[in-house]
Amino acid sequence: MTKPLIEFFWDPASPYTYLAATQIEDIAADCGAELAWKPFLLGKAFEACGNRPPITVPAKGKHLPIDLKRWARFYGIAFQFPKSFPVNSVAPERAAIAADHAGKGAEFAKAVMAAHWGEGRDISQPDEIKAVAASVGLDGDAIVAATQQPAVKDALKANTEDAIKRGVFGAPTFFVGDEMFWGSDRLQLLSAFLKGKLAS
Repeated sequence: MTKPLIEFFWDPASPYTYLAATQIEDIAADCGAELAWKPFLLGKAFEACGNRPPITVPAKGKHLPIDLKRWARFYGIAFQFPKSFPVNSVAPERAAIAADHAGKGAEFAKAVMAAHWGEGRDISQPDEIKAVAASVGLDGDAIVAATQQPAVKDALKANTEDAIKRGVFGAPTFFVGDEMFWGSDRLQLLSAFLKGKLAS
């Protein structure tokens, strides 16, 4: 029997994506699903559909840190707002593609988000990318160098175009086939759907 596939479109610039990243592997395992980590450029999706970051809406922006800290306490994970927020995520996402090519895509994705949102590090900087890569057993210099390779750039562009084509307007976004689930607070719905408890 073929396992269902969860496609996880993520951008480390999104704090809610970090929250989801700490939970999604357990959900996939519990539901007997495969998990594909797909870095994409959230800003490009915003441009395509006319959305904008919630932090730019004054009322949302005021409440956002409170909400995020509550979720972090609920999940028992480290959280802090980085001084580099909003971070330029192009370099770390290209690095994630390179790490995936090296067989450590999920490990790098989790580590780079934890570095940014758990430790407040500026993951747009080459030295931080190198350190994150090394922490998951990769050659940091090689990963940073790979971010300039056309194949790596093209893969991130393709993920972003795929996300836009499929109607992604925020992050995190999950797909199971054609069914889309948006937001870290929809993980329960995703789980219920995978278990056949929720109709499409």
